[in-house]
Amino acid sequence: MGYRSKRRREKVTYNYTCSLTNEEFVTTEKAPHPKELLSVKAYYEMNPDMDDRPAVVKKKLGLPAAPETKH
Repeated sequence: MGYRSKRRREKVTYNYTCSLTNEEFVTTEKAPHPKELLSVKAYYEMNPDMDDRPAVVKKKLGLPAAPETKH
């Protein structure tokens, strides 16, 4: 019997740059509107009320953690 090699699928990646912070990031899907892409950092800077990240993550990033509300 002959040797059968498995074909490895190469992952296609796309490199984009955030339009606000000039931060570069890589995706595995092609963006329909690459000029409108924002990094996570830029999104949360524009929408601070939508920032639902845990306090641990904010602490690692050096961001001020929101005070916890008590019921």
